[in-house]
Amino acid sequence: MTPEEFYKALKKYDIILSHHQKQQFHLYFELLVEWNKKMNLTAITKEKEVYLKHFYDSLAPVLTGYIPNEPLTILDIGAGAGFPSLPMKIICPQLKITIIDSLNKRILFLKALAEALELTDVYFYHGRAEDFGHNQHFRAQFDIVTARAVARIQVLSELTIPFLKVGGQLLALKASAASEELEAAKNALRLLFSRVSKSYNYHLPNGDERNLIIISKKKETPNQYPRKAGIPNKKPL
Repeated sequence: MTPEEFYKALKKYDIILSHHQKQQFHLYFELLVEWNKKMNLTAITKEKEVYLKHFYDSLAPVLTGYIPNEPLTILDIGAGAGFPSLPMKIICPQLKITIIDSLNKRILFLKALAEALELTDVYFYHGRAEDFGHNQHFRAQFDIVTARAVARIQVLSELTIPFLKVGGQLLALKASAASEELEAAKNALRLLFSRVSKSYNYHLPNGDERNLIIISKKKETPNQYPRKAGIPNKKPL
C-alpha cells in the first residue's frame, strides 16, 4: 500500500487527510526506519508494508466506528513502536493517549516521535502493566484500552481490564479469528466482571485476515487483579 493508496483507502470511510496529517505519517515512517537501525522496533520496514500492516491496520477501531474523534482517554498497553494508538491519534487528534511499555528504549523512541509529529495529550510511561494496574492514578481511569498483538485474551484481559472505568472497553487487535482464544478466556472474563461485546472479523485491503475483539467492563475489578508481574503469563486465569 503506497501512501496514495493509503489516503484513498481512508477516503472510502470519509476520512480525508490534511497535508499536515500526511506529513505526520511520512515522518512517522522515516523515524521508525531510522530508529529501527539502532533498536528492534519492527521487522516491517518497507514503506508499502508499513503503511498497510502498521498504519492502516492500527486504524481498525477508528474505521469501524469504535473510536471517534473525541477527547476519550485511551491507554495503549505494550504499544511497541506506537501501534495502534499513535496512528489513531493522527487521525483523531482529540484523543488523549497514554502508553505503557516495559522497554525504556521504546519509550525514548515514542517521546522523540511524539515531539517530531507535534502530538499533544500523549503520555509515556516505562514499566509493567501488572504494576501500573494497582496505581490509583491509572487504575479504573480510562475509557478505552487498546492492545495489538500483545497476548492471548486469557492473559491480556488481566493486564488491561483493571485500567478501565466501569463501562469502558478493551479493544484487542488480532491477526486472525480468535474464537478459540475467547473460549479459553471465559473464566478470566468472569473473574474480571467483563464480557465480550463483539468479535469483528475483517480483511486488510491486501486480503490479510484480521480480528477486532471488544470486551466491556461491567463492574469494578477485584483488588487482587492484576497479579504480580509475570504471573498472568505463567498462570493464566
